[in-house]
Amino acid sequence: QVQLVESGGGSVQAGGSLRLSCAASRYTYRRGCMAWVRQAPGKEREGVAIIYTSDGSTYYANSVKGRFTISQDHAKNTVYLQMNSLKPEDTAMYYCAAARAVGGDSCQLDLVYAYDYWGQGTQVTVSS
Repeated sequence: QVQLVESGGGSVQAGGSLRLSCAASRYTYRRGCMAWVRQAPGKEREGVAIIYTSDGSTYYANSVKGRFTISQDHAKNTVYLQMNSLKPEDTAMYYCAAARAVGGDSCQLDLVYAYDYWGQGTQVTVSS
C-alpha cells in the first residue's frame, strides 16, 4: 500500500517562504506523477504543481507560476514544494497526491479526481 506523508507546513507572513515535503512509501511507479493539490476553506481542491517521475517534467497552476517550485529526489522517494513570495491567498491545506501512470485523465494538473493516492495534508497559513 502506497503511503504519502506530508510535512513542512506552518504559519508565515506574506512574502515569506516554506518548503513542503512528501515522503512516499512503496511508490515505485517510474512512469507516473506526483503532485501538490491545495484546498482552501469553502473552495474546491486545486492542482498547484505536478512532476512526472519519468523525466522530471513540471507544470504549475498560473496562480503559483514563478513563485513555487516542485522537485523530486528519487533516492529519498520524496517530492518537495518550495514556496516563495507567499500570499494570503495561498492559505490552504496542501495535499500530496500521486498517480501510477501518465495517461487519460491521470497526471493532468487540474483533474484532481484522477490521482490514485493521497496524503493527509499539511496546513499552510499566510498572514498579511
